[in-house]
Amino acid sequence: MAEQVGAAAIRGTAVAPPTAGGLATLARSRSGLFGVGIVVAVVLCAALPQIIAPYDPSVPKLSMAVQPPSAAHPFGTDQLGRDQLSRIIYAARVSLFIGVAAVLAAGGIGCSLGLASGYFGGWVDAAVMRLADVQLSFPFLLLVLTLNAVIGGGLRNVIVSLVLAGWPMYARVVRGEILVLVRREYVQAAVAMGARSRQVIWRHVLPNVAGAIVVTSISQISQFIVAEATISFLGFGVQLPTPSWGTMVGEQRDYVSLAWWLAAFPGAALAFTVLGVNLTGDWLRDALDPRRRR
Repeated sequence: MAEQVGAAAIRGTAVAPPTAGGLATLARSRSGLFGVGIVVAVVLCAALPQIIAPYDPSVPKLSMAVQPPSAAHPFGTDQLGRDQLSRIIYAARVSLFIGVAAVLAAGGIGCSLGLASGYFGGWVDAAVMRLADVQLSFPFLLLVLTLNAVIGGGLRNVIVSLVLAGWPMYARVVRGEILVLVRREYVQAAVAMGARSRQVIWRHVLPNVAGAIVVTSISQISQFIVAEATISFLGFGVQLPTPSWGTMVGEQRDYVSLAWWLAAFPGAALAFTVLGVNLTGDWLRDALDPRRRR
């Protein structure tokens, strides 16, 4: 009976998702609403480009080459006469897919290694942290560019390079959270009652680090989107004819002095997307932190 009561008390320490509190925080936050609105708009563009885009982004029309913004083409046309607005909408799918896919893969690897490092300690902790320290000693963007130069460009290789360069951030964040949690009374009580390591991790550790993982993932999405745009701008990332914001800016850099809209609108789409993701991350940080909600 005492063990059942103790187990119930331990289970009661799990952190429930603060859905109501998070929505209340969002309703009071203008910046949060603005960020979520931008993210929703980008997601819709990525999910429904065939419906939202007014033209086919891959069909050239040389008679309409380098046309300024107009009613027919709100963002103008490029040097091949393709509609800039349509290409920006289709490029949202590429950038968002790369950001989310790389975050999921890097998060899975980094969280697993950080969890093992913080919970088991010893040689596991030393090996994982030394590897993370070696990677973090290199600038993130330089490491991504180097990896892409070695393995080649393309959508898949961009994701691979971002994952290989981005997992240490998750490992360090999760390890730091775990080192605090393993000293908590309810975790020590679960271990003393004979719970297996897998049970302790799934029931008492992971639910309490979920907030930190979510916030880190949001910030990593914006970082990965910017990194993809940068390496695509330099020619190591997404290859033509696939539209990408970075590729569009790099492709039009020779026309900037003649047609400002060719680089301005893809750059603005990238900037607003990153701004929206960062504002959404700030709101989630406030929503998932009970001290901030109070």
